[in-house]
Amino acid sequence: MNVAGSKFHGSCLCGAIHYEVDEIQHEMAHCHCSMCRKFHGAAYATFGEARSEHFRWLAGEKLLKSYIAQNGTVRQFCSQCGSSLTFHAPGGTDGFVEFTLGTLDDEIEHRPDAHIYIGSKAGWCEIHDDLPQFWESRDSQQVK
Repeated sequence: MNVAGSKFHGSCLCGAIHYEVDEIQHEMAHCHCSMCRKFHGAAYATFGEARSEHFRWLAGEKLLKSYIAQNGTVRQFCSQCGSSLTFHAPGGTDGFVEFTLGTLDDEIEHRPDAHIYIGSKAGWCEIHDDLPQFWESRDSQQVK
């Protein structure tokens, strides 16, 4: 959580899109699914979550583009620089916005608390922390 009255700010790589978050939820995860790996061009993507009423676009919202995957997930990104910004599960937002922690401009106290979708993680990626690991989502089999 944040200090009372403070807000967190984030932006894309080119600085055209800015957002603000009033309160970040405690659950944050490193997602190792193949779609996150491909979309981010990295071993995994790290997401935070905020209630929809605590997340707002401040600038550049018209530059957001969406990619809808075959499984119905929606990933929003900057049309100018390609920065990945948000993720929505199939069927809507469920009152929450998942956003990429790497786009935050401010430091946060909380740290990711799990690795998810390790069943499809890159073989060359080794996990060296003690966070719980889930084969798929947090509701699936915990591997470690």
